Amino acid sequence: MTTWLQDGWQLACRIRSLLDHLQAPAQLAARLFVGHAFFASGLTKLRDWEITLALFEDEYHVPLLPPELAAVLGTGGELVLPVLLVLGLAGRFAAAGLSVVNVVAVLSLAEIAPAALQQHQFWGSLLVALLLWGPGRWSLDALLARRFTPAAGR
Repeated sequence: MTTWLQDGWQLACRIRSLLDHLQAPAQLAARLFVGHAFFASGLTKLRDWEITLALFEDEYHVPLLPPELAAVLGTGGELVLPVLLVLGLAGRFAAAGLSVVNVVAVLSLAEIAPAALQQHQFWGSLLVALLLWGPGRWSLDALLARRFTPAAGR
C-alpha cells in the first residue's frame, strides 16, 4: 500500500514539474494572443478616424465620457497596452488596462453577438490570469526583477 501511494505521489510531482515548465510559454502565448487582438483593433480604428468617431457617437455608448474622448482613450489603450503586454513590461498594469478596455467595449454596445461576447469573455479570462499570475518568466518584468531585486541574504 505504501509503495502505491509513493508511486502515485512521485507521478503527481513529475506532472507538476512538467506543468511548471509550461507556465512561461503559456503566459507568453496568452500575451501574444490577447495583445494581437487588441492591437489589430486599434490599428483598424486608426485607418479611418472619421468612421471611428462616428462609431463612438452612434454605436459605442461609453458611459461618462464624450464620444471624442472615448475614441481617443480607447484607441490609445488598444495601441499602447498590447505592446506593453506582449513585451511583459508592466505586464500586470497592461493586463488590468486591457481588462478595462474589454469590459467597456462589451458594456458600451447596445447589442453584442453571442460569438463576439464569447470572444470578449475568453480575452477577459486570459487577462485575469495574467493579472493574477503576472506575465511570466519570459517577460521584461521578470528580466528587470532578476536584474534589480537583491538576492536574499546579501
